[in-house]
Amino acid sequence: MDKKKVAVPLVCHGHSRPVVDLFYSPVTPDGFFLISASKDSSPMLRNGETGDWIGTFEGHKGAVWSCCLDTNALRAATASADFSTKVWDALTGDELHSFEHKHIVRACSFSEDTHLLLTGGVEKILRIYDMNRPDAPPREVDKSPGSVRTVAWLHSDQTILSSCTDMGGVRLWDVRSGKIVQTLETKSSVTSAEVSQDGRYITTADGSTVKFWDANYYGLVKSYDMPCTVESASLEPKFGNKFIAGGEDMWVHVFDFHTGNEIACNKGHHGPVHCVRFSPGGESYASGSEDGTIRIWQTGPLTHDESEALSANGSIDKVKVTAEEVSRKIEGFHIADEGKSKEKEEAGEE
Repeated sequence: MDKKKVAVPLVCHGHSRPVVDLFYSPVTPDGFFLISASKDSSPMLRNGETGDWIGTFEGHKGAVWSCCLDTNALRAATASADFSTKVWDALTGDELHSFEHKHIVRACSFSEDTHLLLTGGVEKILRIYDMNRPDAPPREVDKSPGSVRTVAWLHSDQTILSSCTDMGGVRLWDVRSGKIVQTLETKSSVTSAEVSQDGRYITTADGSTVKFWDANYYGLVKSYDMPCTVESASLEPKFGNKFIAGGEDMWVHVFDFHTGNEIACNKGHHGPVHCVRFSPGGESYASGSEDGTIRIWQTGPLTHDESEALSANGSIDKVKVTAEEVSRKIEGFHIADEGKSKEKEEAGEE
């Protein structure tokens, strides 16, 4: 067997407790960004390409279970064990709103048009907050059958999906009627559900299985057994030809989408992997672990077919980000601990 090259990731330190959720923004005029949620109660924003720390959102008083950025990466939202979901200015780090719940909030997601925020948690209620009227009471969607673990939007914000911690399946709700229109059946609880960038697939991880569902007709497209219990999976967004999965064995596995064969296996984390996500251009992917680190791995050289497809449509150029653009975004991101941000600035000037 030919020896595989050892992948060397960018290792992002900063969290003092396990990293439990990661979210990449789409590519914006300022590049793309990565936000992380951790049990240390301090979500962090990073440059998605380099992994460089931009700022920490200070204010939660309990573990943060979920995090997301809006389409323009101008606002962040975080869901926490302190019974709140907070919305932040992603440029300054300021808290804009705090939405109080009656129990732990496990999941949050901005709608594609950025006007709505969906939350769910131990209360078993899906709530939709209107970002244009944040003081108005949220709309409550029909009671979820169990404690909510994941939420996402699809079909141009006409449908929402959610999974539960205490039962299998992914439920899809029609936003207008507030009723469940479909359930994607799984044996185990779905710990990760991702809608692909092109809106074609829903990728789920349940137990030791990764499944791909048709996001429009809801049929099961592929189901692959994993080498261990996996907590998270993500489909490569540009070509859809590979996917990643991470879980109990502490490794980040890369598989061929069409065959399910393992292409690569990245070792480096010192604890179970809780979350994996591809960057918006597919050139790298991030993993978050019980060990408190985030690792950003390069996807590897393009195959001949991929490079031909790229040169034909030139989409790879969009992902290139200049240092100036990123530093413009970073400027003025104020941190509660002023000393920390000064050290960062000085380090950046060397």
